[in-house]
Amino acid sequence: MNRFFQRCKGRLFGTYPLKGDVLATAVAHALESGYRAFDTAQMYGNEKDLGEALANSAVPRDDLYVITKVHPDNFSEALFIPSVEQSLRDLRRDRVDLLLLHWPPIGGEIVPSLKLLEKAHRAGLAGEIGISNYTVRMMREACRTIETPLSTNQVEFHPLLDQSRLLAAAQDTGIPLCSYSAVARGEVFKHRLFDELAAIHGKTAGQIVLRWILQKGVVVNAMSTNPVNIRANWDIDGFSLSPAEMARIDALNALNHRVVTRQLVPWAPDWD
Repeated sequence: MNRFFQRCKGRLFGTYPLKGDVLATAVAHALESGYRAFDTAQMYGNEKDLGEALANSAVPRDDLYVITKVHPDNFSEALFIPSVEQSLRDLRRDRVDLLLLHWPPIGGEIVPSLKLLEKAHRAGLAGEIGISNYTVRMMREACRTIETPLSTNQVEFHPLLDQSRLLAAAQDTGIPLCSYSAVARGEVFKHRLFDELAAIHGKTAGQIVLRWILQKGVVVNAMSTNPVNIRANWDIDGFSLSPAEMARIDALNALNHRVVTRQLVPWAPDWD
């Protein structure tokens, strides 16, 4: 099990698109449920709200693990470090625990932004660094480009999308995956298999999906504003899916349903 997975206990509380009081209430429920790792981004426009919510909690600062991501608009020598420093002010932290590049640069030339990411790490602005939405080719190039280990590649990951090539690359490069869109924005719940397995294990369909992700060795990044669902999303230990059950879910990968398409995000890379 990799250090990043251990540090966040395999789970992140996602904060997109929450803001203001809605975010503060959700974070309070997440902390009460057991979450200590929180995911945000400059692009989300809620770093300040998250910083305030965490500062107002009774959880010791050192027990929290905060992730943010640099907006592609800030991938320049003039803007990168100042943007991270602003994120830290908003998050009320001296350094962020994990700093990611949110997207590959438009045009696919990844070396300059990776060098800036490493510069931020060496300046003490981030405890760890990583990437997001990188392809297999980019993961391999990143390993050749910088000396600092990359803690994760955060990508769309759920049972309806075949990410076997990225999983293999994670093994080859030592860059573990972290999920987003873990339930494919609700699309997974159209498949009766998850209800069937939920009945067998005494869990919810959502817990079956998240458990599948966890057993793939991928960190689960889930968001909810419903206290019951927040607790359920955290409570995915204490049971395991059998190899046969995992294989039945794996078969749904063939659907190749992608939430984040080029139509939704025009600057997305050519996915594997």
